[in-house]
Amino acid sequence: MKLDIETIIKILSFKGHYQYRQEPITQLQHALQCATLAELARASNELIVACLFHDFGHLVHNLGEDAAKKSINDHHEYRSIKYLKHLFGEAVTEPIRLHVEAKRYLCATRPNYFTTLSPASQQSLELQGGAFSSDAAAEFIQQPYAEDAVQLRIWDDQAKIVGIKTPDLEYFTQIIYETILVSNIANIMSSKFCFN
Repeated sequence: MKLDIETIIKILSFKGHYQYRQEPITQLQHALQCATLAELARASNELIVACLFHDFGHLVHNLGEDAAKKSINDHHEYRSIKYLKHLFGEAVTEPIRLHVEAKRYLCATRPNYFTTLSPASQQSLELQGGAFSSDAAAEFIQQPYAEDAVQLRIWDDQAKIVGIKTPDLEYFTQIIYETILVSNIANIMSSKFCFN
């Protein structure tokens, strides 16, 4: 589905005020905390934008406010991509697509990572297939953008703090627009110099 970026930002702004699953913050607070952590770590603009929109899929389904509580995997990582892939390159969309698998990877490769997850994230992990086997983890991390997805996932799990001050959504819009511009230029250059 093709929505312009202004509509996507409005959805995040308005629907983002819903509670973030069973967490003590809203969807928007979670997105802003995640993007802020990425910015503080001097991540690329693409990864900051991925952090901002990684859970956008939770806002655009019709499965109810907390699908996981009803034992439904909403596949939000894939729902997000349908709305974002025409605007952003893979440096944004692939970490989003892979961030659920990154949780499965972290639970398989880091002792006690599971215990650091919130109860809601532990519950959704079961619906998402549980921790990877060692072979699946080794295969996962070889994918392009898997390491970015792992970093996004770590920030995702940290971005659930009540009362923390972050920049607002308007602050991140400049980064969003710059990232779209870079993606558009890359697409033009790629098509111009493609010799198939």
